[in-house]
Amino acid sequence: MSQLEVEAQSFKCNVIILAEPDTERRDYLRHVLEFLDCDVLEASTAAEVADYAERAEQQPTSLFVSVDMADDQRAEMMGVIAAASPRPAAFLVADERTQLTPSGDMLGVVKLPAHFDHLANLLHKAQVYSESQRQGEGPRRPVELFRSLSGNGRATRRINQMIEQVAGSDATVLVLGESGTGKEVVARKLHYHSNRRGKPFVPVNCGAIPGDLLESELFGHEKGAFTGAITARQGRFELAEGGTLFLDEIGDMSMHMQVKLLRVLQERTFERVGSNKTIHCDVRIIAATHRNLELAIEGGKFREDLFYRLNVFPIEMAPLRDRVEDIPVLINDLIRRIEHEKRGSVRLTPAAVTALQHYRWPGNVRELANLIERLAILYPYGVVDLHDLPEKFRAGIQLPALDAGDELPEVSVPGAVPGTVASAPRLPNDGLDLKAHLSNMEQNLIRQALDECDGVVAHAAKKLKMRRTTLVEKLRKYGLHRGHEMTGV
Repeated sequence: MSQLEVEAQSFKCNVIILAEPDTERRDYLRHVLEFLDCDVLEASTAAEVADYAERAEQQPTSLFVSVDMADDQRAEMMGVIAAASPRPAAFLVADERTQLTPSGDMLGVVKLPAHFDHLANLLHKAQVYSESQRQGEGPRRPVELFRSLSGNGRATRRINQMIEQVAGSDATVLVLGESGTGKEVVARKLHYHSNRRGKPFVPVNCGAIPGDLLESELFGHEKGAFTGAITARQGRFELAEGGTLFLDEIGDMSMHMQVKLLRVLQERTFERVGSNKTIHCDVRIIAATHRNLELAIEGGKFREDLFYRLNVFPIEMAPLRDRVEDIPVLINDLIRRIEHEKRGSVRLTPAAVTALQHYRWPGNVRELANLIERLAILYPYGVVDLHDLPEKFRAGIQLPALDAGDELPEVSVPGAVPGTVASAPRLPNDGLDLKAHLSNMEQNLIRQALDECDGVVAHAAKKLKMRRTTLVEKLRKYGLHRGHEMTGV
């Protein structure tokens, strides 16, 4: 089966409103879209567009509106679909020589004559846009905060199992792993599933705060304790009372502060800077670092006694390169987050996902999240294939060769620029009747399916990836029931 046939089967759920006053261009687009198994609804007024948009069944996924339509009429149609729920995607139909940039409320321009790769991209955009519009707006579930732990790989299952085992206790947890693996995600999940869930979760990055300020940040200070301390201030330990204190990048903490932290872990008491009043604390400690603390101990940069106080229950995060089986799930979760935050959407082909599974991911899940966000900006509501990925993500991956049927032949269309020819199949020198050409192609494929399925229409429809009723309509249209003995079973 050629790439053209495979792609054509994927658009069967597209319902398109076609608003094109030019008869030749309308017939041309209708036939091409119907060949791709799209349902085409013609409209000449905003009232007709509104009627289609309000249908309970067969809701339109996109509006193709001609550049030749009067500005006020086109604006009225755009207003109708803007108010529809779900909102269809909008595309402007124009000649290839027309230099246009789609307005903010349109996803693209349908250039005529229509090349298959360009039209396929637009149809994919319409599908993705429609899916994102149908997403429920319900409240964000807490589990959505833990996307970095998505997946069913062995490493991910092991981490989730360890979280379940220790979440209910007050044991100190040390989360180890490279930057970007989701150490704070683990800390938040531990807090969420603990008995302290209703109390504060307070994070502090020990490596981002200068050593001379970290003591005040953790323990607070009294008024006048140092220059600039114009009022008393609570520290993170007090703010986290009854809850969880997350000490991120604890491997970067100075030796001076390590001594003070060790005392708090041992005695569960501390004093504010500039005060001699002892404050008792009820705080669960979760620490994290990307450093090898045992090597830091050997180098005299980390206290061994503090390490053993923290390392009660260690959880080691696997780098993303060691859990590649989770990448497809992570991609879907990251896309859903972008959709939920109304920052667009995007889809990736299996080839693109496979390439990402071969990448080493030095930035781990954080790098993957950044890539998905970048792709959503570069290809809004589009489908990203292997060749669309930035070069470093497809290094060493062979780009697939195009099939001979991957592009629709160019034909004469009113207003089109002459002399441009598609790469394959080539347009004959004396031209061709595109409508007849596509009809013949469609009939041949239907005959093959019927022959292979012994004339059983239901089986042939399944093989052609279309609804049985659609195939019956096409059989009636082409009169193929006369030449085949068929059954609807």
